[in-house]
Amino acid sequence: MSLKVYMDGELVPAEDAKVSVWDHCFLYGDGVFEGIRAYNGRVWKLDEHIDRLYYSARAIMLDIPMSKDEMKDAVLNTLRANDLRESYIRLVISRGKGDLGIDVQNCERPSVIIIAAPLKLYPQELYETGLEVVTCATRRIPAEAFDPSIKSCNYLNNVLAKIEVLRQGLKEGIMLNHAGMVAECTADNIFAVQGRKVMTPTTTCGALRGITRGEVLAIAGDLGYEPVESSLAVYDLYSADECFLSGTGAELISVVKIDGRVVGDGKPGPITTRLLAEFRRRTTTQGVPIYVEAPARAGG
Repeated sequence: MSLKVYMDGELVPAEDAKVSVWDHCFLYGDGVFEGIRAYNGRVWKLDEHIDRLYYSARAIMLDIPMSKDEMKDAVLNTLRANDLRESYIRLVISRGKGDLGIDVQNCERPSVIIIAAPLKLYPQELYETGLEVVTCATRRIPAEAFDPSIKSCNYLNNVLAKIEVLRQGLKEGIMLNHAGMVAECTADNIFAVQGRKVMTPTTTCGALRGITRGEVLAIAGDLGYEPVESSLAVYDLYSADECFLSGTGAELISVVKIDGRVVGDGKPGPITTRLLAEFRRRTTTQGVPIYVEAPARAGG
């Protein structure tokens, strides 16, 4: 069965889901997006993702032509149309069709696209053995130039860093900010564990305000660890007891080697393992149901 894609109010076969060459998201990366996950028939952190989508759109002065409730219904209807209970959801808002100039006043109307499909970002064996990562030469765009809290469709900065990583035969790399402090990875947030401290760079250092990142900090506190948002140097990663990445696609995955240096004992650590187990427990038991069960009928 062909997957169906939501395109401005209609569900169309994936092969017919097309945008205009005049669309400003295609021409200039002028748009915002969200990556969302569905687990066990529930959409994880749907409200938080929708809120962040609208915050990003507001920051770039893009008026989404739907209410938040309408957007949530569109996400759920797309999942139902594809009969997906486990899925990655990509929600894209483009500035819309315009012309070859960057004047947004020439764009007709923002476009809403929702794609739902299975996703497996990392093979299972890497969750058991951990990742090797490197520090990228490509620096994160300074927050003064473009706020990292805006989840923009213009990902070229991250793409260039990813190319560096792939050329070294690896899957992920660490991006530093203009001051040489840790910002994030090319597609994930990053954490270092020292003792009982679970530390991650602040958003002012260039890190995305990740939904999974926020949940990890909350879980760490719930499990009795000390969640810390602070400036981190590469040294803090090299000397960490444990290191791991977080993201909607990656969930939590251990880092066991950075720039050739072994982290901890070179295996996924106990705190990371415990955080991941609790994260997966929550994702499979919480969230917005895709299908609402009909109430039981009274009487015999």
